[in-house]
Amino acid sequence: MQQQRSYSEGFALHGKVVFISGSTRGLGLAMACAMARSGALVYINGRTSQSVQQACASLGEQGANVQGLVGDMSVVQDIDRCMARLAENHGRCDVLVNNMGIRIRQPLGAFNFAQMQQMLEVNLLGAMYLSQQAAALMQKQRWGRLITITSVAGQVARPGDAVYPVAKQGLTGMMRALAVEFAADGITSNAIAPGTFATETNMAMAGSAAGEKLAARNPTGRWGQPDEIAGLAVFLASDLSAYINGQVIAVDGGLSVLF
Repeated sequence: MQQQRSYSEGFALHGKVVFISGSTRGLGLAMACAMARSGALVYINGRTSQSVQQACASLGEQGANVQGLVGDMSVVQDIDRCMARLAENHGRCDVLVNNMGIRIRQPLGAFNFAQMQQMLEVNLLGAMYLSQQAAALMQKQRWGRLITITSVAGQVARPGDAVYPVAKQGLTGMMRALAVEFAADGITSNAIAPGTFATETNMAMAGSAAGEKLAARNPTGRWGQPDEIAGLAVFLASDLSAYINGQVIAVDGGLSVLF
């Protein structure tokens, strides 16, 4: 009788090539660390050589198998170059995590057209083109995982933060379109919607009076820590998630369901 492997081994990502956009810090870096510790070769991406080198050095000291690719994932030429590097080095991209994004918190009336355009190009159009190029590599092997980081702001909205929810809701639509477009090729597409996380970007806010109010509104009474998103990312990248497709999973301590 053939010996069956441990169920926990289904989470292993050995031999997988992973590309995570915007992964030099915060949630992206936490997901990169978790996937590398699960056996994957993870490509760290950022817009500057210094940030990419620092992130790779930090994870490399922990024994993680990581490499760096510098590029702005809202620029077509940079996306093409990074995907070409994966194709040249490995002939594949098994897992893509669309994580890069920017946020300008202000009312709609305060935006000029260039700012609106920037928000949509960085948060939505770049992710769509990057997904297109990564999926082309995945189709060759008839296996792949497209994971998009949206936000609880992609399900609800707040005054004074007009364009960000538009971009994040657009990402949800993109994720679902990819789910039906590529499922027959063995490629799944899902999204993770983070709530309030105490990343470097949010640290000042988390420690402020406004941050304390946000924590008090959360059923858990606190902000999330970056590594608390990592387990779901590993699961969605693994073989165990093969029949999960087109879904948005919130990681927010219950904030989005509190009445």
